[in-house]
Amino acid sequence: MSACVPTRAADPNRTEHTHTPHSPPPTGPRRFRIAGADVSASIAVFLIALPLSLGIALATGAPLQAGLVAAAVGGLVAGRLGGSPLQVSGPAAGLTVVTADLIQRYGWRTTCAITVLAGLAQLGLGCLRVARGALAVSPAIVHGMLAGIGVTIAVAQLHIVLGGTPQSSVPDNLRALPAQLAQMHPAAVSVSVLTLALLLLWPRLPGRAGRVLRKVPAALVAVAGATAAAALAGLRLPKVDLPSWSNHALAGLPEGPVLGLVAAVLTTTLVCSVQSLLGAVAVDKLVAGRPGLSARVGRSRLDRELLGQGAANIVSGSLGGLPIAGVAVRSSANVHAGAVSRNSTMLHGVLVVIAALLMVPALELIPLASLAALVMAVGIQMVSLNHIRTVTRHREVWVYAVTTLGVVSLGVLEGVALGIAMAVGVALHRLTRTRITHEEREGAHHVHVRGQLTFLAVPRLSRVLHRVPHGVDAVVELDGSFMDHAAFETLQDWQKTHTAQGGTVEITGRHSGTRISEPQTFTSCRCRPWTPWLNHQCDRPPSTSPSGKSPEGTDHSEPDPTGTGGASGHELARGISAFQRNTAPLVRSELARLAREGQRPSQLFLTCADSRLVTSMITSSGPGDLFVVRNVGNLVPRPGEESGDDSVAAAIEYAVDVLRVRSITVCGHSGCGAMQALLNSEPGGARTPLKRWLRHGLPSLERMADKNLPWVRLAGRSPEDAVEQLCLTNVVQQLEHLRAHESVARALDEGALELHGMYFHVGEAEAYLLTGTDADGAFDRVREPDLTA
Repeated sequence: MSACVPTRAADPNRTEHTHTPHSPPPTGPRRFRIAGADVSASIAVFLIALPLSLGIALATGAPLQAGLVAAAVGGLVAGRLGGSPLQVSGPAAGLTVVTADLIQRYGWRTTCAITVLAGLAQLGLGCLRVARGALAVSPAIVHGMLAGIGVTIAVAQLHIVLGGTPQSSVPDNLRALPAQLAQMHPAAVSVSVLTLALLLLWPRLPGRAGRVLRKVPAALVAVAGATAAAALAGLRLPKVDLPSWSNHALAGLPEGPVLGLVAAVLTTTLVCSVQSLLGAVAVDKLVAGRPGLSARVGRSRLDRELLGQGAANIVSGSLGGLPIAGVAVRSSANVHAGAVSRNSTMLHGVLVVIAALLMVPALELIPLASLAALVMAVGIQMVSLNHIRTVTRHREVWVYAVTTLGVVSLGVLEGVALGIAMAVGVALHRLTRTRITHEEREGAHHVHVRGQLTFLAVPRLSRVLHRVPHGVDAVVELDGSFMDHAAFETLQDWQKTHTAQGGTVEITGRHSGTRISEPQTFTSCRCRPWTPWLNHQCDRPPSTSPSGKSPEGTDHSEPDPTGTGGASGHELARGISAFQRNTAPLVRSELARLAREGQRPSQLFLTCADSRLVTSMITSSGPGDLFVVRNVGNLVPRPGEESGDDSVAAAIEYAVDVLRVRSITVCGHSGCGAMQALLNSEPGGARTPLKRWLRHGLPSLERMADKNLPWVRLAGRSPEDAVEQLCLTNVVQQLEHLRAHESVARALDEGALELHGMYFHVGEAEAYLLTGTDADGAFDRVREPDLTA
């Protein structure tokens, strides 16, 4: 996309400021500045990181100071060197089981040495540029691993919540649970219940006061509230014990069996790397949801992120800290708090250092039961119902279940290995298991192939195809994504034979919607079901004159069975027929779901009624995604100026208050006839309906003529003419009108809605998004994702 900037050369009274291209940068010392958004975001992340770091250290059995060391190093080292600027690294719940097992087997000093070696391994992987390869691991395995770790954490911490001591494995903890329930300590349970209650209820505080209070992290409120309650009640409980930093244990030489140490390093490297890389991809998705931020921050560079994580683990292990990985909770909080650069991550590390040095007396008031409840809640949240639904929908629930059970019962590395083996088995099963059915309906014989069509399925395919009688209409529907050469030749040979015997064959792909393997003798066009907008009909007869004669004088007219009258009626009927034949089978199940559940669009898309703007095409959206409002000139009348026409205001209110859309986009386009009419309009004359409607665009004309406002730019260039200049200015002006609507203003104040400006250049097939402020904006080209990182 390009950016919109109108030129002002036509105004002789306006001073032009020209800049020599490639001029040298300004001289002088460059001052280091931290954006206010980064400062506030770092505070929010720090308030979350502090109690979680202590809780994770407690869950692993490491010195509690090790959690603070890892949090500080993760912020400073990984934040500075990593390839994902807004990802926050530190001690992660996903590493708890691995670290606890290492401490039990080898002791704390050797665990720190293993962390250092894992960091070196990550540096090696980063230098080999294999970061993208980690993303090839099935998401079902990753989610299953995290769920297994979450179950392990929750079961272990439950013993501390009840006032006892956890065992070394999940089976042992489950066996000891009845005895622990019989001997639970009321004081520890009460503090834990209070912590969990605050964690659950704090994000759900109602009203305006609740919106203000919810800005304080629930984790901090839960731990602080439980600590205060325990102190006021005078409860005698085990509390955080931070020994003097002079006694802090650093890394030592690794001691133990070589093979065991190698397996420990590989396990730590795998879990740290996969969690960090997946976290970086997730952060990219969060950044993409904030307008203008993706251009400023850029996509994550995964190989650099691996190098940064490796350096952080080397430093953390050397200083006696826990292993480090990207942490989803802190990273999402960082993005949602408004961070704009890596300075927020680094500043949060500085705050952790300050807290570790100056807040020791306050931290030692925290009951261990409260931290255990906090970590137990984090472990429960790692078993995501949304992930289970997703893997079930993709028929990978067995991979998820095997990985989860393997991690719970055997360990992380063993569970992941079992998950990989299960994923390979499922893939082979899908490749070899193909269902081929034959049925006759509505006078045609249908052969339906479900699954991958390989040479292994050729005997069954040939047997079913030969059941189709000679000379009949046949439809072969391929419901799969792969067909090898042997299957293709079998299908092609049968098709030629059947056609030669007087029959017809239509071979379609259920997912692609395209007919394949058509005999080359067919000269008629084969349209794809999603491209009727190409103004191109499969069955269109030769163009005719109004009298029904072709240019050569041949009569190609035919009766109109639809009763719609004329060529346009035929086009309508043909289009509907093509939809019913080709497209309806592809979307029927999705539309049936939408009919059951109702519409839940994510955005309101307000654009011009111009026939060249196909909203679903330029936004790559489908049924149920967009709530579309179209009018002449993509205008949004200001409240109180509708003069009897409340259609746009009603649509806005319905979309925001009823449908709860998360964003509204105003989309203008090049060559807009409404903007041309506005420019050419003269005062006076008949007040036609079009003129009465276009009066809502007069503020855009006034804005364009205002010399005190900078002109909107288009991808760094000036608009081509006055019409394009007005088209761009109109988008900015209509966004201002949107903000004046009560429902929009309320949703914006609550942070539940975002506004976007968009410009579509019809001739270039380029879309541009508005960046910057309305007073000083520019339309920038939407860039392709960076797949080379």
